[in-house]
Amino acid sequence: MSLRINDIAPDFDADTTEGPIRFHEWIGDGYAVLFSHPKDFTPVCTTELGLIAGLAPEFAKRNARIIGISVDPVESHEKWKVDIETATGHSVGYPMIGDPDLKVAKLYDMLPASLEGSSEGRTPADNATVRTVFIVGPDKRIKLSLTYPMTTGRNFDEILRALDSIRLTAEHQVATPANWKQGEDVIVTAAVSDEDAASRFGGFDKVLPYLRTTKQPE
Repeated sequence: MSLRINDIAPDFDADTTEGPIRFHEWIGDGYAVLFSHPKDFTPVCTTELGLIAGLAPEFAKRNARIIGISVDPVESHEKWKVDIETATGHSVGYPMIGDPDLKVAKLYDMLPASLEGSSEGRTPADNATVRTVFIVGPDKRIKLSLTYPMTTGRNFDEILRALDSIRLTAEHQVATPANWKQGEDVIVTAAVSDEDAASRFGGFDKVLPYLRTTKQPE
C-alpha cells in the first residue's frame, strides 16, 4: 500500500548503530528525517551520509532528528561509517538502521511487500527504489517524501528548506511560494479572511483575488 502525505508513518522496531529503537518513541515530540539507501559502500550514498552528518546541528536547531537506513546489517554500517568519515571528513553521529530482512523497506513501500528473501546477495540496482527521504512530524504523520534515482545525490539544503516551510506553515495559517527561503514573504491561506489577515499579520498585499502575500511571521 502506497504511503501518502498525512498518512501515519508506520511504526517499527529496529536495530541501529546507536542501539535498538522503536521509531515513534525515538521521534519523540519533534520532527524526524528518515533517509534510505539501497546498499552500504555505494558512492553517492557515502557522500550523502557524510553531508547530512555535517548538517546535524542545522537539523537539531529545527527540532528534527535524523536517521538513516540501508538494507544491510548494522555490522556492515559500522564499517561503512569509517569510509564515510574518510571521504567526507564528517563522523556519523546519528543512528543508521540495519534492515537485512527488508522489513522497513517493505513497510515504507520502498520495496514490494511480496518480495521474498533478505538483503543477502542483493545489489544496489535490485534496491534502486530504496532512495527516499521522509519527513515525519510530531504527530507521526508523513509531511514529505522525496525519491531520488541512484545517480542523483540528494540536496539536503532543499530538505532543510522544506522542513523550515513545514514547521512554519504548521504554526501559522500561511503557505510558502516557489523557491521560498527563510525570511521571505509568504502566502496567506484561503482559510484566513482579509480582516483576520490584516489583524494577524499586520497587513498583506493582494496580488490576485486568491493570492495574498505577507511578511513571514516571527
